[in-house]
Amino acid sequence: MNFHAIRAIYTFEMARTGRTLLQSIVTPVISTSLYFVVFGAAIGSRITDIDGVSYGAFIVPGLIMLSLLTQSISNASFGIFFPKFTGTIYELLSAPVSYVEIVISYVGAAATKSIILGLIILATSGLFVPVEIAHPLWMITFLVLTCVTFSLFGFLLGIWAEGFEKLQLVPFLIVTPLIFLGGSFYSVNMLPPFWQTVTFFNPIVYLISGFRWSFYGIADVNVSVSLAMTLLFLTLCLAAVWWIFKTGYRLKT
Repeated sequence: MNFHAIRAIYTFEMARTGRTLLQSIVTPVISTSLYFVVFGAAIGSRITDIDGVSYGAFIVPGLIMLSLLTQSISNASFGIFFPKFTGTIYELLSAPVSYVEIVISYVGAAATKSIILGLIILATSGLFVPVEIAHPLWMITFLVLTCVTFSLFGFLLGIWAEGFEKLQLVPFLIVTPLIFLGGSFYSVNMLPPFWQTVTFFNPIVYLISGFRWSFYGIADVNVSVSLAMTLLFLTLCLAAVWWIFKTGYRLKT
């Protein structure tokens, strides 16, 4: 394992966060704060408690997950797409660096940024509503697994995309709607039976449900099922990354 190469790529990607601090950290935090103002204060005051949890506190895991998913995909996809766009990807592929080391570097940097952002948003949410974490270790587990999984997904997206338009297509038209329909701002149990069944086909439901359980001990889906679905998606992303580097799909052409 070439740890020097991993550290070099990882450090370079992390340094980009410092150069784009406004976009990477400040903007998501401000957006999340506005969600608290609108949903937590304005709308939350008109909604009763959900399973014994105030509405403002109930939406905290969903808001954190919203930022984690979007930022993990964005950071990882742009991180690998930009070398493709400029042509420097060929220098990386010809260097004495294995595919495993490339993935660890880019995905690790993207996941680290998302984890830091998630912790900052968690701290910010404490300024608006009282937040309790019933299972801290499980909260960290779901946090890390989600960031790594969707950073891998973003890495795949960055390789697949041929232009900036395609780079934004999946996050805005597919992932973001799935997040909003995945129980970020409501409990799935509040829906009619038919729509509950439809909602369970949304993979984001399992991520948000498991993450919310780690906070308040309440969940729309059994926590073991949430964990299994997260690990399944992680495995599928790892398999897709392996196939891409094995075949050179959109890397060597």
